[in-house]
Amino acid sequence: MEEETCALCRRPLARRREKHHLVPRSFGGRETVELHPICHRKVHDVLGERELAQDYATPEALRRHPEIARFLRWLRNKPADFHKLTRPSAGRRRRR
Repeated sequence: MEEETCALCRRPLARRREKHHLVPRSFGGRETVELHPICHRKVHDVLGERELAQDYATPEALRRHPEIARFLRWLRNKPADFHKLTRPSAGRRRRR
């Protein structure tokens, strides 16, 4: 049996996982991938729905974003169940 991995960081998925719409539902997206909660939160802290729909609708494109790439380098040696609160990017306000 093949081990399931996070579509963003490619580390093994732990028990906690979340579904991420590659294109936000508000833009008609239906396809989802599984991510660690920390990875999912980082994507939404860094990018808005329009950016996700227009420029970052694949895991490969997300990994090329400079801030997400830096996050993935930091995360790569952490255990699969590692969790830490992420901070919103500079200049982006957290949605309520």
